[in-house]
Amino acid sequence: MAIERFPGKHVGRCRAVVNGGLVYAVATDTTSAKSISEQTRLTLETLEKTLLEAGSDKGRLLQATVYLRDMSMKADMDAVWCAWVGGEENWPQRACVGADLAGDDLVEIVVTAALA
Repeated sequence: MAIERFPGKHVGRCRAVVNGGLVYAVATDTTSAKSISEQTRLTLETLEKTLLEAGSDKGRLLQATVYLRDMSMKADMDAVWCAWVGGEENWPQRACVGADLAGDDLVEIVVTAALA
């Protein structure tokens, strides 16, 4: 079974990998926006583009892990996430974890989605 890789800007890792009918993808905000709401919006925008390029979309999400620098920001992130992901028919299994993220990142999102 072929593995398709979508390189990112960072050495040693891909922004997406496709194998076995699944897309594994990750995104962060590349602008270092100051608010969690804006970073989440920009991260999800990047993630959506990556999913489409890899042959999937946000309606085919199976699993998501959201990493937050500060868990007190979860409600603001959730508001943006819920508006983006859409109705209950699109909800993946999701976890949210507090993490020491690199640089100015406030959020990092990792997903698994089915191919279209």
